[in-house]
Amino acid sequence: MPGAPAQPDMTTRPRPVYVIGAGPGGLAVAAALRARGVRAVVIEKSDRVATSWRGHYDRLHLHTTRRLSGLPGLRIPRRFGRWVSRDDVVRYLEKYAEHHELEIITGVEVTRIDPAPEGAEAGGWTLHATGGRELAAAAVVVATGFNHTPALPDWPGAGTYTGRLLHASEYRDAAPFAGLDVLVVGVGNTGAEIAVDLTEGGGDQRRSRRRRGRGAAGDATDATDRRAASVRLAVRTAPHIVRRSTAGWPAQRTGILVRRLPVRLVDRLGALVAKASVPDLSAYGLPRPTTGLYSRVREGAIPVQDVGLIDAVRARTVVPVPAVESFDGAEVVLADGSRIAPDVVIAATGYRRALEGLVGHLDVLDGRGRPLARAGRSPVSAPGLYFTGFTNPISGMLRELALDAEKIAKALPRRLS
Repeated sequence: MPGAPAQPDMTTRPRPVYVIGAGPGGLAVAAALRARGVRAVVIEKSDRVATSWRGHYDRLHLHTTRRLSGLPGLRIPRRFGRWVSRDDVVRYLEKYAEHHELEIITGVEVTRIDPAPEGAEAGGWTLHATGGRELAAAAVVVATGFNHTPALPDWPGAGTYTGRLLHASEYRDAAPFAGLDVLVVGVGNTGAEIAVDLTEGGGDQRRSRRRRGRGAAGDATDATDRRAASVRLAVRTAPHIVRRSTAGWPAQRTGILVRRLPVRLVDRLGALVAKASVPDLSAYGLPRPTTGLYSRVREGAIPVQDVGLIDAVRARTVVPVPAVESFDGAEVVLADGSRIAPDVVIAATGYRRALEGLVGHLDVLDGRGRPLARAGRSPVSAPGLYFTGFTNPISGMLRELALDAEKIAKALPRRLS
């Protein structure tokens, strides 16, 4: 069965490198280590690989190009198109695990990582896992993912809200929200795409499936009956919006080129490009941002890649409104003091890395719960412990995971020798 490799012997010696998480980051590291002759065992708490990707909304496609998104040792098939769909990313990751013959243990969750006890072999780590397991590792790579645990703001009065409040991680398609008044909170890429999907009734996804020849009988139906009656988008900070591709040139390539340039220079260039390629939406309630694009990136805010938001805002099918301040029964109170009464609130308010229970006691996280060390390097206080996938780069997550995997695979054999 794809995504469910045979279970290896967890007691085999010598001690392997354990990789925690069977998403793209963990699979890439395991494959890169295997290519260098290092035994790596991937531990995944769910029952198959790519679990996070399987849970994303139907509309999702990579914002990065197929050619720049492949992992080490296996390209993404050309038939998946330039902008790879969620389902095809899952297929690719399943094939990737099979192609590299990776050792993957499913259904086991690692809950804590400790240094190996005194008296054990020099160095190494002990992994505490479900079922009372204690696994001895020569080294550990944590690849549990950037979007790990849904984060909901502690809005005053949220418990009194009589409508439906859900996190964006629960959203799959527009059908359950047909005919409803929906407020989407958060104008990152997820919030923007969900808002557009609600106005289209999921039509984008069905068109994509028909082009691929995989549509079901119902795919040809008109999307009108699946659309939300009203879609508002709550915005706290005006986002930078970029075209996913301009004249065939993907925004990802620009992101790669500018990463090493001075922040102020990129901010100025970004402002010039935005004025030339993105219309001013101030009259529609979405003004241009006052801070520079790359300055915002360095703070963790990735630009919104336009996959329909600009047209939807200009057509007023998506209406920007001020940020949410609180709830009061059936009403949502906005930052300007106005009140609205949506049937549903979808919170596209991000995720937490949730690493505190796993490694928080090792002094390897910063004040925001992010790893202090970058890929290819261990924290000074924790030699042999590595992290991958905990940044959100403008050059593309999958591309950076591939680069991180090679860095870790290069560093680890030297440490283990």
